[in-house]
Amino acid sequence: MSFSSVTATPPSTTFPACSRTSHVRVATESRQVGQRRNVVVLQEQSQIPAIEQFRQAEMYPAARALVASVRQAGAEPMFFLTWAHRDGWPENGLVDYRTMQSAIDDAYLAIAGEQHAAIAPVGYAWQAVLAEEASPGLWQDDGSHPTAKGTYLAACVFYAAIFRESPVGLTYRGNLSEVEASKLQEVAAATVLSDPAARQWLGR
Repeated sequence: MSFSSVTATPPSTTFPACSRTSHVRVATESRQVGQRRNVVVLQEQSQIPAIEQFRQAEMYPAARALVASVRQAGAEPMFFLTWAHRDGWPENGLVDYRTMQSAIDDAYLAIAGEQHAAIAPVGYAWQAVLAEEASPGLWQDDGSHPTAKGTYLAACVFYAAIFRESPVGLTYRGNLSEVEASKLQEVAAATVLSDPAARQWLGR
């Protein structure tokens, strides 16, 4: 499991990937150099949350330790609920995207609920786009990593989740058209701030 930390206002800082044995050291070093952070984002490797055995053996123990370290350092954790692979993970019984996404959702919702932590529901926002577009263009050709569009959608979700404000109207849109960027902003706002589950997303 890895993590990155952000202040309530830019700039943000991203830490290197954090091994399951080095989380305390990294969090302590951040505190020692005076980098006070408001939110620390926790993200598991993309496949581990989809398999119950891996969750129990790897994801959940690491998450619990990281959450404790984050709070000890005076910040709050936020789980990055990721998107599934475009074609699922058939080798492990996850036959398509929706099956894998459902498993990932369950994993993050469970640990976030247990730890009373906030969630950035990026995977839910991807599902919302997929419900409207047959070929959404969110994945790169490998079916795992995000395109610029997928990355922008994730960024908008994080904006809404961290600042608890709508990203609608933000002027930065990368290489996306104004229409496309606006649509993704609206999806992110609706997912984080208007969904009945928003209280859980925001850890309340």
